[in-house]
Amino acid sequence: MATYDDVARLALALPETAEGLTREHRAWSVAGKKLAWERPFSKADIKRFGDEPVPVGPILAVMVEDLGEKEAVLAEGRAGYFTISHFDGFSAVLVRLDVVDDADLRESLVDAWLAQAPSALAAEHAARLRGA
Repeated sequence: MATYDDVARLALALPETAEGLTREHRAWSVAGKKLAWERPFSKADIKRFGDEPVPVGPILAVMVEDLGEKEAVLAEGRAGYFTISHFDGFSAVLVRLDVVDDADLRESLVDAWLAQAPSALAAEHAARLRGA
């Protein structure tokens, strides 16, 4: 079970990553582009679930390369990865931290970092990050 402190530890280990706040919630970015952030559900989000069970526990939003990558991530059916209608057309997935393990979380953050980092910075670090 991961926590937001685990997210911070893993994200801040990535080159030139910073932590800040977005709407009073922790967020991590590279070169000013957000790669992951705390994403608690709003009342509107909860209402959209209708009769479906609302995922519990801490939720993290993580950027992906594009909508094709988002579809691929969700199609894998990995436990803890999902989306909501508010994220339709947006290149990010949601992650239940109480379900994912450290390895999956790290992979998601590295992929998000590579998607958001400037091209030269990503190219400089890509092989090392994927192999670490």
